[in-house]
Amino acid sequence: MNLIREVRAAPTPVQLPAGVVEQRGEGTERVAKQGPARSAARTDLDEVFRGNYQQVVGVAARVLGSRDEAEDVAQEVFLSFGRTSVPAGQARGWLCVAAAHTALNALRSGRRRVSREVIAAGAHDAIGCDVADTVVTLEERSRVRAALAQLPRKQATALLLRHSGLSYNEVATALDMSAGSVGTTVRRAESALREELNRHASSH
Repeated sequence: MNLIREVRAAPTPVQLPAGVVEQRGEGTERVAKQGPARSAARTDLDEVFRGNYQQVVGVAARVLGSRDEAEDVAQEVFLSFGRTSVPAGQARGWLCVAAAHTALNALRSGRRRVSREVIAAGAHDAIGCDVADTVVTLEERSRVRAALAQLPRKQATALLLRHSGLSYNEVATALDMSAGSVGTTVRRAESALREELNRHASSH
């Protein structure tokens, strides 16, 4: 059962690093025609960026429900990575964990704006289907994100990483846990998420 669904929702402006060209709506191109800011300490940053950008955005989008906000998170994460000495071979796990933590912090803080993208998508959907169906869909996604924000951080992160395509071994390495415990952690997270959703439903 896919409990974490990516939806689209408004960007929080961030300071773009030097060499980055702002372009909306074109995936990686939106953030980097020229790659991330060059760093003398990280000669591999451009390669790491291009190889992991879409997945980092995907992790954040599963939390935030917004492609634009997820891209802002990705910018922060890659800027942070550029200041580390994490080996390029371990970059994927580090980046995905950082994206999950940063996105969860944004979700839990409540400092998010209503997205123009979601409003536009809702208006578009309303043209071709019942407005009530559109409202219900948006509310369901909102409930999932609210429930996710209530999970223990390690459970939420493990769940996000698995739903983002990382293997059990990659999740274990990224979270510094045994590979055998990843499955248990993810199952507990899924169970806790369902319980939180049911609790929320019963209170309304």
